Amino acid sequence: MPELPEVETVRRGLAPVLEGRRLVRVEARRPDLRFPFPEGFVQRLAGARVVALRRRAKYLLADLDRGETLIAHLGMSGRFRIEGPGPAAPGRFHHAVGEDPRHDHVVFETETSDRIVYHDPRRFGFMGLASTEDLDLHPWFAAMGPEPLSDAFGGARLVQAFRDRRQGPKTLLLDQRTVAGLGNIYVCEALHEARISPFRPAGRISAGRLDVLARTVKAVLERAIAAGGSTLRDFSAADGALGYFQHSFRAYDREGAACVNLGCGGTVRRKVQAGRSTFWCPACQR
Repeated sequence: MPELPEVETVRRGLAPVLEGRRLVRVEARRPDLRFPFPEGFVQRLAGARVVALRRRAKYLLADLDRGETLIAHLGMSGRFRIEGPGPAAPGRFHHAVGEDPRHDHVVFETETSDRIVYHDPRRFGFMGLASTEDLDLHPWFAAMGPEPLSDAFGGARLVQAFRDRRQGPKTLLLDQRTVAGLGNIYVCEALHEARISPFRPAGRISAGRLDVLARTVKAVLERAIAAGGSTLRDFSAADGALGYFQHSFRAYDREGAACVNLGCGGTVRRKVQAGRSTFWCPACQR
C-alpha cells in the first residue's frame, strides 16, 4: 500500500494541473469504489475550482471554492494518470499495475483540457466530500495524531504515547492515533536506523532513545520524499514496477542480508506480525 512519501509525491505531481483549476467535467463510471460515492458526488464537484491540494496522513485533500474538500485515498492499487499535452503518472509504486481502461473509474477534466483519471483495479481506494472548515472532525480524521513531519511530532509525543505500554514500538507507530501516515515500510526503516527493536515493550524505551527515534522517522520520510521528488521530471516513463522511487532500503525486504548499521555485523531477519512483515536486525536493534 502506498505510504506517506508516495502519497506526497502523487500530491506534488497533481498540484500543477489541479491547483487553481476549475473542474469543468467530472465522470464517475461506477457508483462506488471501496465505499459508495457521496450523494451528488459529480454535481458537487463539476464547476468547482480547486483552491489547494494538500495531504493528511495517506489522504489527498483537494479544497474547493465551494467550502468542501474532496478526499481521496489510494488504497492498495489506486493511482492517478494525467492526460494532457504531456501524459504523466504521478508516483511509482512497489508493484506494477496495468492500464486496462476498465479500471479507470473516475475522470476529472479541467478548464485547461487536462484529464486526471483515477485508476484502481482492486477498488480498495475511496473518495468522499466533507466540509473544509470541519474536516478535522470528520470520522476519517478526528482521532488522528500529528503529522510526522510537523513540529507537533517529536520525542515528547512518543514519551506520552508509549508510557506504560507493553506493545512494541512498531505496533504503536502504525497506530494512526499516535502519529498520522506512517506505514509498515518506513516504520521498519526508522526503527532499524535508530537501532530500536520493534518488539521491545514501548514503555521501557528511554526518553533519549525516543527522541532519536522521532528524529529518525522525520529523516527517513524526508529522504523518501526527496527520492520520490527526483522522479517528477520523468513520469511519462514510469511503468509502476521500479519500486518505491528507487529508494534504497536499509532493512525492509532485506531478509538474510548483512545489516548496514555501522559496526553491527548482524543479519536482517523477518517475522510476520498480524499479516505484515517486520524486518529487523537482532544484533543491533535492542
